[in-house]
Amino acid sequence: MRAAGVILAIVAALALQTTLARFFVRGAFALDLVLVAVVYVALTSGPATGLLTGTFAGLVQDALSSSVIGIGGLAKTIVGFLAGVIGTQFIVSQPLPRFVVFFGATIVNAAVFMGLYVLLDLRHFDAPYGAVAGQAATNAVVGVLAFQVVELLPGAVERRRAAKNRLRR
Repeated sequence: MRAAGVILAIVAALALQTTLARFFVRGAFALDLVLVAVVYVALTSGPATGLLTGTFAGLVQDALSSSVIGIGGLAKTIVGFLAGVIGTQFIVSQPLPRFVVFFGATIVNAAVFMGLYVLLDLRHFDAPYGAVAGQAATNAVVGVLAFQVVELLPGAVERRRAAKNRLRR
């Protein structure tokens, strides 16, 4: 059941991102909902789930885009794993640490993605620092808001605890 929820979250993020992209001019809308979903799942489920979610989400996103298949997948795999490790090693239950994790995850994702393109001599980027920082801030705000919404939904935390307890028995 948990895998179905993760797949549903990734599909919903992909659908919402592609829908929102049609309404905004390219480059003016800096938000990667798929990355937000990967980091969210990694923080709540751990590094193994984050790694698998990042792999799945990145490869699906690569397949739907015109880029090289695998580069985005590798970037999101690394980010999912690292976010999962951070979520298990540090207390990331307040908005500020979550903001920092989402911000850093976006920076790492962009560095791996752009770094591989430049390393393979497929594309060159002209000083993308401002665009990456803007996307990192937007992703971080949306990620923190996603956590707040899920935690504020009536009974969501209690249902989650009850489900974990049922699985442990």
